[in-house]
Amino acid sequence: MSGPQRAGCLTLLRDAAREHAARHGTRHWWPYLTDRAATELGDAYGTAPRRIEDDATITLPGTGFDDYLAALPAKRRSGIRGERRAFDARGLTVRTGPLANCVADAGRLLAILQRHHGHTTDTAAMTGVMRRQARAMGEDARVTAAYDGPAMVAFSLVYHFGNTAWLRAVGHDPERTGDAFEYFNLAYYLPIEDAYRHGCTHLHAGMKSLAAKRGRGAHTSPLWALADPPR
Repeated sequence: MSGPQRAGCLTLLRDAAREHAARHGTRHWWPYLTDRAATELGDAYGTAPRRIEDDATITLPGTGFDDYLAALPAKRRSGIRGERRAFDARGLTVRTGPLANCVADAGRLLAILQRHHGHTTDTAAMTGVMRRQARAMGEDARVTAAYDGPAMVAFSLVYHFGNTAWLRAVGHDPERTGDAFEYFNLAYYLPIEDAYRHGCTHLHAGMKSLAAKRGRGAHTSPLWALADPPR
């Protein structure tokens, strides 16, 4: 699509968003824009976007986990191998399946992790979030989960779209998992292995804990927000 065609489409999008907002007596805004989207929408709206967060993505070279490791510095490779060995030694059972089959466990573990990081989180609310995703995404909503006997103690929820695996949620119970690096394995290493199996070339890791993500090979880029200015 040519530059003028893109500009014309964005103008139509802007006008449609304004019409929708007007029907509801409000204004609208666009969160989490990439550099290009922020620039082009800024031109369409005649206003400057604001930087709100940085976003992390891990590039996955080659065809498997060893290729991912090989692209990292030697010290980092050694650390990751140690974290994977500790996880394996824990003897947990790892299974992958539909989110719909473990909504309650996923919501519980997500709430526990949120509270562990100092957030006020209701288990019922997090379970509701997981249930809505399971209903909306169907078989595309799949989790990788670690079990200690019959109890699910950690999980990650990843979606695959295009050439990217999108990490959507991670939960675990630190009191049940101890120091065996369950979080790092469920948040990064197991999703990376799964991404390679799906032919993905990137793992989108999100906006928080950027230092930990950079330490595992992520590069970061800014995200922007743009609000429709008063007219």
